[in-house]
Amino acid sequence: MKVLITGGAGYLGTELVKKLVKIPKIKEIIVYDNLSKGGYNFFLCTCIGGDNIRFVQGDILDTRKLKKELQGVDVVFNLAAKIASPYADADPHLYEQINHWGTAELTYAIEESEVKKFIHISSLSVYGASTKGKQITESTKLNPRTNYGISKMRGEGFVERLMKNENFDTYIIRLGNVYGFNQTMRFDAVINHFAFEANFLKKISIHGDGQQIRSFIDVDKSAQYITQLPFLNVPSGIYNMVDFNMSVMDIALTFKDLIPELEMQFINQHLQLRNIAVEEDCRIYKYIPKKSTNFKDDLFTMMNQFAFH
Repeated sequence: MKVLITGGAGYLGTELVKKLVKIPKIKEIIVYDNLSKGGYNFFLCTCIGGDNIRFVQGDILDTRKLKKELQGVDVVFNLAAKIASPYADADPHLYEQINHWGTAELTYAIEESEVKKFIHISSLSVYGASTKGKQITESTKLNPRTNYGISKMRGEGFVERLMKNENFDTYIIRLGNVYGFNQTMRFDAVINHFAFEANFLKKISIHGDGQQIRSFIDVDKSAQYITQLPFLNVPSGIYNMVDFNMSVMDIALTFKDLIPELEMQFINQHLQLRNIAVEEDCRIYKYIPKKSTNFKDDLFTMMNQFAFH
């Protein structure tokens, strides 16, 4: 089996490669990334072994290069994206170029290839927000509120078109907020940012009143689930993938349990920010067993992996 991962040198891509390289059936892994996010730490991950990894510096908008690298590929994981945090409304043109038209170019190239499975990583931002007392499911109407969410929704439209093709399986995975330690971890994500502040500054900055709820999943766990998709009989479709819902304030209080001297600083405390709470019993867990989570233990483990603590 030959695998290509667009955006493979990023945060989630690093974990995917760690898992995929250990699977004997996979003979070659192509990490396709333009390194626009400066993901050079990927190349310092000594924990990624194996001689079946090949790096290609390429852009998702480069159709000619994409078609060349797709030759002989069986499975494509599409992680390439212009990410939102913390400025989901900044530079709408760039969001459109990468998340919308970049995804379109990739789907066109896949149609002309021999790819058998296509796994597209999307975002819960396509839903916009959840109403009070009601959680989001895969059947919830899309209503993105940001340029980022709009661009991801438009990109999904091209992926959905592929689902009509019976020659290969196509999946859209709407992933929750990813957290957890690795060598390419993002510090703009809320839990990871809190972990840095709590560990090194002994202070957490909370935007709004802290009551806003978000859906989360550990980076290692999400990679474990996603790498199983090529080997399972999962129907083509759209799947949410989250672990748990938690308010920003409860996250901060969990950090305070670990670091009693921790201070909390509120920024624009009068603001009530929107909720994005997703039903935790997602459809994907009918096919992939969901692993249990101890969030406090996760935080303790993550902070103990920092250089000093």
